[in-house]
Amino acid sequence: MPRRQIDLPPTLVPIGLSRIEAAAFIGVGASLFDEMVKDGRMPRPKAINSRTVWDRRAVERAFDLLPGGSDDGGGEWDVET
Repeated sequence: MPRRQIDLPPTLVPIGLSRIEAAAFIGVGASLFDEMVKDGRMPRPKAINSRTVWDRRAVERAFDLLPGGSDDGGGEWDVET
């Protein structure tokens, strides 16, 4: 019996992401995402029966902690005055 796909309303962002969705959410491929999970830069998934699901909020928090961007106090995108 095929699984029935349930589409969420466009304004409701899913809280649980598949591995591929979690990787896409932070802008990397699945193999790099796997590496980041393995070395602790990204969170481990939650186990739901036989599925592995990433908490979107935890992925976003981990992404915020990665070096670079406006939080590191300097970088190639800073504007010199």
